[in-house]
Amino acid sequence: MSFRSLLPDSLAPPFARYAHGVAIEAGQRMVRTAGQLAMAKDGSIPEGAEAQALLVFQNIEAVLAEDGLGKNDVCHLFAFVTAREHMAGYMKARDAWLADVPKLPASTLIIVGGFTREEFVVEIEATAVGPVAG
Repeated sequence: MSFRSLLPDSLAPPFARYAHGVAIEAGQRMVRTAGQLAMAKDGSIPEGAEAQALLVFQNIEAVLAEDGLGKNDVCHLFAFVTAREHMAGYMKARDAWLADVPKLPASTLIIVGGFTREEFVVEIEATAVGPVAG
């Protein structure tokens, strides 16, 4: 186990499928992704927050796989949307992506003024932890 989800009974439950915090065990390696935008390899960009978030999560999985990690190793998600109306689509995609993950990551969602290109409405960073590669 690389980390534990922290869900204190003394707090209201999280809004969705994430933990209030995580505890990372000593001696773990960490992988942090850059902020990922919803661009496919062919340069196409899907429309809508949910479709963009689904593609971003696929891109995050590819980055993590490059170092032998996966979505089960994600201990924190940091997401940005460009307007309040994009929150629901992002959250739906995030909860679907985490549906079969046994240990929930912490999650932060912030509304921002925009990204490098107007068509982008979601950007996500991930932090994952796993055993030190031997």
